[in-house]
Amino acid sequence: MTTRIERAFLVGLDSRRRRSSRRPGVPAQASAAAAAPPAVTNAPEFSAEESLEELRSLAISAGAEIAGEFLQMRDKPDPATLVGKGKLEEIAGAAASARADLVLFDHDLTASQQRNIEAIVHTRVIDRTQLILDIFARHARTREGQLQVELAQLEYLLPRLAGRGKEMSQLGGGIGTRGPGEAQLETDRRKIYRRIRHVKEQIENVRRIRSQQRQRRESVPVATVALVGYTNAGKSTLFNVLTESAVLASPKMFATLDPTIRGVVLPSKRKVLMSDTVGFIRNLPHTLVTAFRATLEEVQRAELILHVSDASNPLFAEQDAQVERVLKELEAESKPRLRVMNKIDLLPPRQRESLRDDERTVHVSAAKGVGIGGLLERIDSMLELDPVRRVRLRIPQKEGKALAMLQARARIYSRKYKDGLVEIEAEAPESALRSASQWLVR
Repeated sequence: MTTRIERAFLVGLDSRRRRSSRRPGVPAQASAAAAAPPAVTNAPEFSAEESLEELRSLAISAGAEIAGEFLQMRDKPDPATLVGKGKLEEIAGAAASARADLVLFDHDLTASQQRNIEAIVHTRVIDRTQLILDIFARHARTREGQLQVELAQLEYLLPRLAGRGKEMSQLGGGIGTRGPGEAQLETDRRKIYRRIRHVKEQIENVRRIRSQQRQRRESVPVATVALVGYTNAGKSTLFNVLTESAVLASPKMFATLDPTIRGVVLPSKRKVLMSDTVGFIRNLPHTLVTAFRATLEEVQRAELILHVSDASNPLFAEQDAQVERVLKELEAESKPRLRVMNKIDLLPPRQRESLRDDERTVHVSAAKGVGIGGLLERIDSMLELDPVRRVRLRIPQKEGKALAMLQARARIYSRKYKDGLVEIEAEAPESALRSASQWLVR
């Protein structure tokens, strides 16, 4: 039995007080050309049209079919219905004629606004945060991811329980209703509080286990490199290329929720751990940032952050600014950073040929494998843990174990055999040289 695709009617709000800080006539690419991370305070903002386009992508990722759209312009939001009662009646008629199953607002709604709007449009109303939570619920695969999403959904639902008995008394049956499925939450708030405490305890156990795993990793000199970026910037595709893995890479938003860590051997033969993380988005719900803190700790503890941007997206300056905001919330904005401009294969040939790497920016196409070698070299040069140095060694030929270790962990430049000794000039990490220190030529 196939599930019927729900039809969503999208509603955006263009408040004239909220103007984009991008100068007229200046494209987004120009404002993000600098290699340094964008300042959060004067960051460019999405226009109402661009924001509504992103809502469309989110709705499609949630499995909806777009029935129609409406963009309302106001000096400021209406405190009761966001868009005003007159416009809301107009939206109700348009949604009904389009046979919409739900109305999606590109705005966070208060509990009273949601109830007031539903009373007029006579159909299910979902705000932007609830839609993002729904997508997270669809994509969480591991027990850890499911717990984190459930916590975020419960904390979102808690102030919205009144008058939602019918909707909340059953398991998920459509966009915005997937989630904990607690029976009749509005009749007993203690149930949801108990469930929140229980989920938090389980997530705390996950954090404890993750911390123990991290301590074991940190007992040996292996650096961690974390990939961060706006959702759908190509992080998972890049992760797969760098680690030769098969993590799900999808054009849908938030395809990756569950953290993945894999080993990567750098050109210097150093081994590092690469961590793929959940994508960020404009106004990422605070409940999600809090719930996913156990996962995002990998970003906080990383020796290097790879900030992956979609170079082909005209809004990448705005997207990068949103990533900076989340990194600041995670207190990771001061971490060593390398900007990776991805998807350059989608740029026009002339623009692609004009691209130049610098100390803080590398241009790649993860899908086509372009620039990956240069990216690995740059990662290698930026990591300070277990530093690499060039040395000369004289090792007896009978020391086969030491010679094999150097072959595996060092970059060999020359090798000469003389009087039962092997004279080697090599570049190797400190951890490898410690076990061969007796043969170093001072």
